[in-house]
Amino acid sequence: MNALTPLPPAVPAHAPDGHPAVQPARIGILLANLGTPDDTGYWSMRRYLSEFLSDKRVIDYPSWKWQPLLQTVILAKRPFTSGANYRKIWDKERNESPLLIITRAQTEGLRERLAARLGDQVRVEFCMRYGNPSTQAVLHRMVEEGCQRILFVPLYPQYAGATSATACDQFFRALMAEPWQPIARVMDPYFDDPAYIEALAASVKRGWSRAEQEPELLICSYHGMPRRYLMQGDPYHCQCQKTTRLLRETLGWEKAKIRTTFQSVFGPEEWLKPYTVEEVARLVKEEGVKRLAVCAPAFSADCIETLEEIEGEIREAFEHAGGEQFTYIPCLNDDPAHLDAIEGAILRNMGGWI
Repeated sequence: MNALTPLPPAVPAHAPDGHPAVQPARIGILLANLGTPDDTGYWSMRRYLSEFLSDKRVIDYPSWKWQPLLQTVILAKRPFTSGANYRKIWDKERNESPLLIITRAQTEGLRERLAARLGDQVRVEFCMRYGNPSTQAVLHRMVEEGCQRILFVPLYPQYAGATSATACDQFFRALMAEPWQPIARVMDPYFDDPAYIEALAASVKRGWSRAEQEPELLICSYHGMPRRYLMQGDPYHCQCQKTTRLLRETLGWEKAKIRTTFQSVFGPEEWLKPYTVEEVARLVKEEGVKRLAVCAPAFSADCIETLEEIEGEIREAFEHAGGEQFTYIPCLNDDPAHLDAIEGAILRNMGGWI
């Protein structure tokens, strides 16, 4: 039997009569991303948005104040507009969102790499914080398959309470339902990992080479969050700034050629600034920029925020202000260099388990 052939369940050697067969001990790698609706219809969108916007890590207003507004006013209208935006990017043949398709491809790529290196002793799966496949369902299946140790891998290069932390919250809640809890670790953020930065720099160079004319500068557009979270100690803003700085240094560019901005503002309070949609217009009007490139280093996979918001709303703001050439540089997705970086981080975080 070779290393890639799964071992069958067996009764432990010294077990008493009647003891159930158990799976061979394995290590699980559980990748986690934000999530996706099951389809673009009203009720699917409403379920997804209700789960997402009810998360205290995302919207931390008191429930007595927030939930009546969410469940009546917001969820009466927003599923229609969000569904329309998702339909612009939806893969109609597979009836799946790009985020789901890409996350699955990332998982399959890492599964192949780790199987070639470690054989059948490692299981690689993925889950979503919101929607399907759910964290609890996937974790339970991994435990049933004998995963006695699990490395949880939030697919967010930078840590934030509203992304990495809420994914971890859901993972640990799922562990609470298991009679035999596996030993668990969480992979650290990889925002300053040299392999990740190199992969990011290579993607920017490809974007530069594909542009009709060389862009004048690069915007690194990160998902936003309320500025209040930064003041409460969330490290996300600082990690985003460091990613941009390391990217610039790797590219060998001067400071003026690369900027950090934040997108996806929601609600009335102040968020991290500058806002991408305002900054791209300002660059045209005040600095005379005509050729602009935008990348999204906070996203491990292209999704609604990149394929619809950046390629739609943000591009439109730039062109409406008089910009002439807008180049979107895709996320790293399942690019081999990106998978190299994630694989390296996984192996480091598995230290002592193999």
